[in-house]
Amino acid sequence: MVAGKLYIGRKVRDLRDANRFTQAVFAERLGISTSYLNQIENNQRPVSATVLLALADKFKMDISELSAGSGDRLVSALAETLSDPLFANYIPSIQELKLIAQNAPGFAHALLNCHEAYRQRSEQLASHDDRLDDQILVENTPYEEVRDFFHFVDNYIHEVDQQAESLAQELGLAEQDTFTTLSQFIDTRYGIRLRKDTEVHAAMRRFDPILRELTLNQYLPAPTRDFQVALQIAQLHGAETIDAVASAANFKTQEAYEICRIGLHNYFAGALLLPYGVFKETAAELRHDLDLLSARFGASLEQVCHRLSTLQRPGGKGVPLFFARIDRSGNITKRHSATKLQFARYGAACPLWIAHQAPVTPGQIMRQLAETPDGSRYLCLAMQTSKAVAGYSNNRPTYTLALGCEISYADAFVYADDLDVSNQRGFDPIGVSCRLCERRDCASRSIPPLRQKILVDHHLRGMLPYKL
Repeated sequence: MVAGKLYIGRKVRDLRDANRFTQAVFAERLGISTSYLNQIENNQRPVSATVLLALADKFKMDISELSAGSGDRLVSALAETLSDPLFANYIPSIQELKLIAQNAPGFAHALLNCHEAYRQRSEQLASHDDRLDDQILVENTPYEEVRDFFHFVDNYIHEVDQQAESLAQELGLAEQDTFTTLSQFIDTRYGIRLRKDTEVHAAMRRFDPILRELTLNQYLPAPTRDFQVALQIAQLHGAETIDAVASAANFKTQEAYEICRIGLHNYFAGALLLPYGVFKETAAELRHDLDLLSARFGASLEQVCHRLSTLQRPGGKGVPLFFARIDRSGNITKRHSATKLQFARYGAACPLWIAHQAPVTPGQIMRQLAETPDGSRYLCLAMQTSKAVAGYSNNRPTYTLALGCEISYADAFVYADDLDVSNQRGFDPIGVSCRLCERRDCASRSIPPLRQKILVDHHLRGMLPYKL
């Protein structure tokens, strides 16, 4: 059950419209007055437990899905956008933001896109680029548009996930050697032979549709090799479903559409190698031990962490997690959160977050109990990983993987067994990013928060050269 007051006016109104009922008829079916229903639909009053039960009983509304989900993500994005000094005369309350996200999500997304355009144009002007002209795009880049698509669908694509899981069950992947099974399937079903490329600097995967040959770099790690075969299967077996999902997203450009297809092919491959039901049950059984999950499914740590973050199937969700991949410059190259913690859309992450310490201890999974300024507490994990093809001369990019959950779910993780989660003083204060965090006494702050003025005292110097 969702804690606190629940305003779901849009959901109730959509449900009534779907059944083609007037407010009077719908209210009668729920056993409430028409005026009360009108107030619920306009988010003037929250729904009561009695109404929720009636909605579930008579109209099959899944109460378990009335969690924060995309609403929190949209509220977080709006809060970050409106913290820009551009909106200095308007400081909305969280309740206002929630009402906007619930009642007018289309308007909210339009505002986000407008601010993104403003931000990009400002950066371009600040660079004094002589090549500026009227043709420069000031909207989201195709990559950013696709990033937001996955973000706001909770990083879960139901049709793709189910199709991949059905194929995994058909092939019996849980009981068979993955590479052998996938190789036989792609040969017998699609007439594609697998070849090895012994060239050290060869591409990871190369498909020839004329010769019906899939060539793999011989020096790939086994999890990467298996994933590339699964990705080729996604392009063939999941093509119709994937193209339909990408088309329904209504991207602005063909480039964004193609980037999304890449993302969906990767999604299918991950869902095939780590099928939803089996993976979710195994994760719970092993108490989310990442090393054991990696060994059990023959997957990399990144594949395991990423898949854990997608377990958001309606009626069968896993533990809500946040997941991020961070490069050596601090750029978040992958991000998703099904928790209250939402990553900043712009700028670096909090320097006090344990993710920045992982490169110091390669090969280890580091742990942190952390608390954000809103009082939410988390179990955070971080580990360093690399994506590389074998060979001394090959490039070995390294990343930090960050994974975590709200502290109420910590008992589902083996990593919390010896931690005192009841000790309030054991939690490190962290923020989302310096530009959004309003902590006044943080010595690690890199820049002042956008919403606060700074005070400079030339006769006094503390850890920072200014006060908030």
